[in-house]
This record gives sequence, structure tokens and C-alpha cells, in this order.
Amino acid sequence: MKGRGGTSAAVCVLAGTLLWLAPSAKLRAAERNVVSSVQKSGTEVTLLGVYFRDAKVGWAVGNGGAILKTADGGKRWKPVSSGTTRLLTSVFFADVLQGWAVGANGTILHSKDGGTKWTPQASGTQAALYGLYVLTPSTGWAVGAGGTILQTKDGGQHWDDQNSGTSAVLYAVQFVDQDHGCAVGALGTILATEDGGKTWVKQEIQSAGTFFDVFLSDRSNRWVVGNAGAMFQTMDGGGLWVDRTFPCSGTCTRPTDLLRVRFTDQHTGWIVGERGAIFRSTDAGFTWVEQDNGAKASLYGLSFPDPAHGWATGERGTILHIAAK
Repeated sequence: MKGRGGTSAAVCVLAGTLLWLAPSAKLRAAERNVVSSVQKSGTEVTLLGVYFRDAKVGWAVGNGGAILKTADGGKRWKPVSSGTTRLLTSVFFADVLQGWAVGANGTILHSKDGGTKWTPQASGTQAALYGLYVLTPSTGWAVGAGGTILQTKDGGQHWDDQNSGTSAVLYAVQFVDQDHGCAVGALGTILATEDGGKTWVKQEIQSAGTFFDVFLSDRSNRWVVGNAGAMFQTMDGGGLWVDRTFPCSGTCTRPTDLLRVRFTDQHTGWIVGERGAIFRSTDAGFTWVEQDNGAKASLYGLSFPDPAHGWATGERGTILHIAAK
């Protein structure tokens, strides 16, 4: 397996839309139906990743090997020993027991007891790993520096290097089934596969920006977000990417970096990013409304286990619970 050089841990961003329309009365009403509340994490370290399987049980990971777990929807977050002091960037659980976390220097940690105990797995690389997606307890992918894409088919006993065809840093990856997936990263990189990662093909897009996250609703509908408000959408699996980037307006000197994007149904989408930005769409991404949450810390992690409950994590141990009606 090839080792790729690590890179300094980069953090993520958040996106917008091509046509910025003034919120209608309906959208303003939708905004009032969102309540964001700060939860006590018990730490001041930056939390880069968060994952909830349901509205009660969740995990957050971050700087210094930090792993936090909650079993009551975030009313109480308890630290869990990770066995490492390396930066952890992403966490994902395949079911109630099997979970993984990835981070700096090719770090991959595995839990088989619901996140109480974590043990290292051999990644075969020293490249920093930034993105993680687990499809089943056996099958998952991790992406990172130097175009690194790793896949496991046996629950992490072996992580195999896939040929990405790029040396760009990759920040996120997602699959909708065993075959169809997408990875994104620096230099406008969007990679797609239709054979489980045996072959990755770079998709054409009119941007050289950095993409920090990707969300696939299905094989055809996909969103990517990135630096300086970058947002692109495709409805044909990547044949055509439509630019929906947030423009600057008013006193804006630079559009907000967009770090994470999630959709909870065909109409409702969420984006988080720098300086505490949270955006919500209730019209399938045509318009986005910024949500008032009071947090000024940049938000790097986002997880919605159901349409009514979400969590965002970020700087200075920030954990926000997002309740949507």
C-alpha cells in the first residue's frame, strides 16, 4: 500500500446559492420554527466531527484525540478515552455498536461496543485523513491528504488503497450504495465512482475552489459546498454541475466558508460554516435562510439523525442542538 505525505489539519466550510432572494413571509416563518441551543461539552478543544444514529445517542471528535459521547440527546456529554492525542476529524457509526473515527497521520480507530472502547486499525498510510463514510459494518471509505482514498470490506481489518487519480487533498466522501459514491476536495476536485471505488473519475466543474463536503440524496442528486460560499448542485449524477454559490452582498467583504451540507428530505437542507453560520432551505435548495443561533464559533461538524433534530460542532468545544419544527 502506498503511503502519502500528511498535510496540516485543515478545517471545513459551508455554502450558499446562486440566486440570493429576500426571504418570503413563508421562509421567515420557517426560520422562527428553528431553535438552536448550546450544549455543555465540557471541553474547549475544537470538535471537527459529529455523528448521531438517533435523537439520543451521538459522538463528537476533535483535537487532541478527543471523543465525546452522549446517550440523552446531548444533555450530558461524557469524554471517552481514544488512546491517542492525534487530531480526530470525522466519526461514523454503521449501527449501534460498530463505529470508526479517523484523523491525523493515517489514524483510524474502531469501536465495537457503541463507542465506549476504541482500538487502532492499520491504515497503511501516514496521510492525514479528513473524511469518512461507512455503508455497512463491513464496508467503508476514508479520504485525506495527497488524494488518499482507502476502502475496507472486512470491518477495518484491512484498509486498501484505491487509485483516486489525483494528488489533491480530499475532505469528504459519501456513498448511496455499494457502487455509487462521490469524494470532494481541493482545487475544485469532485470524483465519482460507479463501481465501489475501483475506478474514480474526475467530474468537470467551473471552479478551482476547495470543496469541504458532499451530500448525495440519491444517485442523481448531489450537493457540494466549499470556501468563499461555494455551492454546486447536480441533478444528473455529475454530468452537469450548476453553480449556486452565495454572492457577497451589503457590507460583505468575503462570502462565508461553507463546511458541511445535509438534506433531511427532498425539500429541507442545512449548511453550517465559519463564524457560527447556519443556513436552512425548505424549497429543495433554491433559497437559503440564515438561522440566528448566537454562536460565533466556526462549525465543522453536522449530523441530522431525523428531520427534527440536528447537531453541529465546532471551535472551543461548541456543540449546538438544532430543533426544527
